[in-house]
Amino acid sequence: MAGATEHVAILGAGTMGRGIAHAAAVVGHDVTMRDVDESVLDEAADAVDGTLSGAVERDKLDAGAAEAARDRIRTTTDLADCADATVVVEAVPEDIDLKTTVLGEAEATVNEDALLTSNTSSLPVTELAASLDRPERFCGLHFFNPAYVMGLVEVVTAEQTGDGARQHAVEFVESLEKEAVVVRDAPGFASSRLGVTLGAEAMRMLETGAAGTADIDAAMELGYRHPMGPLKLSDVVGLDVRLDILEHLREELGERFRPPEVLRRKVRAGHLGQKSGRGFYVWEDGEVVRPVDEE
Repeated sequence: MAGATEHVAILGAGTMGRGIAHAAAVVGHDVTMRDVDESVLDEAADAVDGTLSGAVERDKLDAGAAEAARDRIRTTTDLADCADATVVVEAVPEDIDLKTTVLGEAEATVNEDALLTSNTSSLPVTELAASLDRPERFCGLHFFNPAYVMGLVEVVTAEQTGDGARQHAVEFVESLEKEAVVVRDAPGFASSRLGVTLGAEAMRMLETGAAGTADIDAAMELGYRHPMGPLKLSDVVGLDVRLDILEHLREELGERFRPPEVLRRKVRAGHLGQKSGRGFYVWEDGEVVRPVDEE
């Protein structure tokens, strides 16, 4: 691994937090995953163990490296265990008040030279920075799911982000063997704005009967070489996450980002995609079984 070993504090042990933990530990960083819920931490530890084992089974990682990565990860409910972190990645749900609270607590706990980041996919990074005493050491780090596989991380600079924080963030991303794309804070950044636009249009095509789920996805996978179609990708990201992003973009940029009704209905029903077992597809053990419209 190029560069210094970091102590990475990940605040929030949900899907993204545990994926980032895997990505950081496997390249040699020390990781502390903190969550307020001990049961969530237990689930996260089991999930990371599973993804590391899966990497070994697919010959992406040898068994010794996987075991070493497991040994680098510790879990805690006590924020004080993150006090000597050099990089903080806040990975709690997309609620600006919650993120502001967690980041403020982290700032008061960690060293003054630690890099503070938020793994937000759409919330205004400049507004998050404004809640901090030292906003110049803060930026967004937008990882993609699954974080241990996807090769892109958006480094989102707030108006207040200092050059040192931006450079530290880029170097950290590169240490994860990922590509850092630096973007300025704007609604939806680059990837979320483009991604939800394609996903929302695919949902509208489905609503109007233009084509079925599998055919819409196949059109983009085969015709445009997308590794995953927009409806399947929406399921993987989480339909609740897609809805939140669209609502935010609608508020910021207008009615062209109005969420499709089919998306609202699925979220109301608790059909959130891969994580709930049902969205535009039926899922079992993280794999697609069939499109819902082919049942």
